[in-house]
Amino acid sequence: MPDSNPKTLVSTDWLARHMRDPDLRVLDGSCYLADAGRDAAAEYAAGHIPGARFFDIDEISDHRSALPHMAPPPEKFISRMRKMGVGDGHQVVIYDGAGLFSAARVWWLFRLMGKTDVAVLDGGFPKWKAEGREVEDLPPMIRDRHMTVQRQAHLVRDVTQVASASKLGDYEIVDARSPARFRGDAAEPRPSLRSGHIPGSKNLHYATLIAADGTLKPAPALRAAFEAAGVDLAKPVITTCGSGLTAAILSLALERIGKTDHALYDGSWAEWGMYDGLKVATS
Repeated sequence: MPDSNPKTLVSTDWLARHMRDPDLRVLDGSCYLADAGRDAAAEYAAGHIPGARFFDIDEISDHRSALPHMAPPPEKFISRMRKMGVGDGHQVVIYDGAGLFSAARVWWLFRLMGKTDVAVLDGGFPKWKAEGREVEDLPPMIRDRHMTVQRQAHLVRDVTQVASASKLGDYEIVDARSPARFRGDAAEPRPSLRSGHIPGSKNLHYATLIAADGTLKPAPALRAAFEAAGVDLAKPVITTCGSGLTAAILSLALERIGKTDHALYDGSWAEWGMYDGLKVATS
């Protein structure tokens, strides 16, 4: 990939060239939905990119919330990163075992905490293994590293802000779930949630942005996908999905096309679909 950018997306070739850089930190950010039947921590233990640390999305979250894997408070993020030996001055590269699924969520979390030297590995662990690159099952050597964060509140939206955006239409709300879930034709995987979508939102299934080899599509194709979904890119964007994981793929894609005025609805449908007082659209 000729346009690797260590602030958004890097290729497997880029990572292989930089593996020995002293300030590189590689994170396995794998996280799977329950119906996938996969154990991210066990898969990491069985084999990972050399030196990679396991970033547990569910553990490194706000446990004060009943909603799944909400963004952690800054002090918890700092504590966990220091224990993982990730700190100031590091270039971070995140991958996952699906190719491109949950790694973008970890990328967004670092951005939320004010860290910009962070990128997703394009094609993830499947591409890395398919190319015959080195894999190990050893725990990494970790040295504590100081970290400072500055939370970027403009990168996240809560339910009140999204409800306002839905009513006023001053933002484009883009939903990464499948078309069937967006329309309300398919039941939600989480119990007790209504089916449908946020009124006024547009649907762009995250899989539409991913090429057959598991890599993110080139910028012109990404832009075309947003436009085909009816998204007015002149407006600021709020990304959403089922629980805030795949919404980050939309956020990453927006960053790749040079659009920086976007935020992620952290509660996503796990929150919106729960409350009868919030309107639901089906179509």
